[in-house]
Amino acid sequence: MGETSNTTTDKAPKKSRFKGLKSEFKKIIWPDKESLTKQSVAVVLVTLALGIFIYVLDFVINLGISQIM
Repeated sequence: MGETSNTTTDKAPKKSRFKGLKSEFKKIIWPDKESLTKQSVAVVLVTLALGIFIYVLDFVINLGISQIM
């Protein structure tokens, strides 16, 4: 229970890890500047809209609770 094996097949040498990491980084397709800008603007706008929605909802709930009290 809770035992781990210390075989050499469990751990790869550091050189092969970095070689694999390097090959994986070569497979990454980075977005172009236009796409990155559009996506960043979309994230900021959705975040602002959600923040405003939560603020208005909180205001209305507080107003309703104060009317009840």
